[in-house]
Amino acid sequence: MQLSQELPDYSYTLRAADGASARVNERTLTASFILAPDTLVEDWPVASMAELTPAHLEALVALNPAVILLGTGATQVFPPAAVMAAALTRGVGMEVMTNASAARTFNVLAGEGRKVVAGFILAAG
Repeated sequence: MQLSQELPDYSYTLRAADGASARVNERTLTASFILAPDTLVEDWPVASMAELTPAHLEALVALNPAVILLGTGATQVFPPAAVMAAALTRGVGMEVMTNASAARTFNVLAGEGRKVVAGFILAAG
């Protein structure tokens, strides 16, 4: 049997993610970040769910996604209603999950060619 490596047709793949760090392609990130299949925005200024505001979603919405994945760290924590409404009132779906789950979901959706953007909150260490 012949094996061949299939390379994704997008620029960024999440290799791992937890509450403190994430590995995007071959880079390890330790600060919150935003990821789209073709865009990496480092140092997203959100250190915890407690400080997340609707204004923080502007950078994600600006990438024109169909769905936003919000990775909330090592545990799933739902944002305030105003944050959810900031996405939904613009017709953008939002899913909230742990960083590990958001990483897996991001890779699946990006692999399907979906317009996905993910925001990952990494605890300041």
